[in-house]
Amino acid sequence: MQPSPAEIARTLSAGHLPAVAHIACRPGPVPVRHVTDAQGRVLLLVPSEGTLAAALRPQDGNDDTALVLDIRDVPPMASSPTLGRVWVSGWAVQLTGDDARAAALDYADTDACGDLLDIGESQLLYRMDVAEVRYERNENLIEIDPDEYAEATPDPLRAVEFDLIADLADHHVEEMSDYVKRQLGPAAKPGDEPRVVRMDRYGFVVRMGKNRSARLAFPRPVTDRHDLAHLLHPILCRRCTASDSTAGHPAA
Repeated sequence: MQPSPAEIARTLSAGHLPAVAHIACRPGPVPVRHVTDAQGRVLLLVPSEGTLAAALRPQDGNDDTALVLDIRDVPPMASSPTLGRVWVSGWAVQLTGDDARAAALDYADTDACGDLLDIGESQLLYRMDVAEVRYERNENLIEIDPDEYAEATPDPLRAVEFDLIADLADHHVEEMSDYVKRQLGPAAKPGDEPRVVRMDRYGFVVRMGKNRSARLAFPRPVTDRHDLAHLLHPILCRRCTASDSTAGHPAA
């Protein structure tokens, strides 16, 4: 099992990665701070003075502004494959009053930054309703239904993926290598030194050699970092006698 394109798009657009905005009838692209709320709508935190605020000001006769948010994946390690790139298109409108206060709480769920305290003064908050989502990976472009995008959820491990992989590399190389070789069986070659290079709620990718990699799946999607630790405990604790089947199996 692997993340769906809609899940990857929600993960990339969640707010943990840098983004640029292409704004209708304005020069660009322009760097922008953003998160997505539980419905997948984009929240933009914008300085009230500057290029971005001016670009988002609606043209005469309109109350919103068309834009495209462009977000590229930043792999956790130099040897990690990229998840690709996502474009989220829609119309952004400035929020004020109760709407701005409610949206600020949604923003803080992902990024509890101090600038949220200055909304309405030095900072402005915009919400973009999503009309189109495109996901690109390995030069393949996928159009994602906006409803499927809205219903998907970001991967719960993305924000801590680097820490998880670094911990395995620093403290559990031998245990993970032995486990991966057992799971791959004959597909593992002499001299292979498996290294985990990506991780998500469904499983992990290991680099076997210069041009070889494999994906192994968990028996169920994990819900958070603590759930992952529970699932990996039989592998990482050599004194444990639990069966390997409790920890995962090769993905199809």
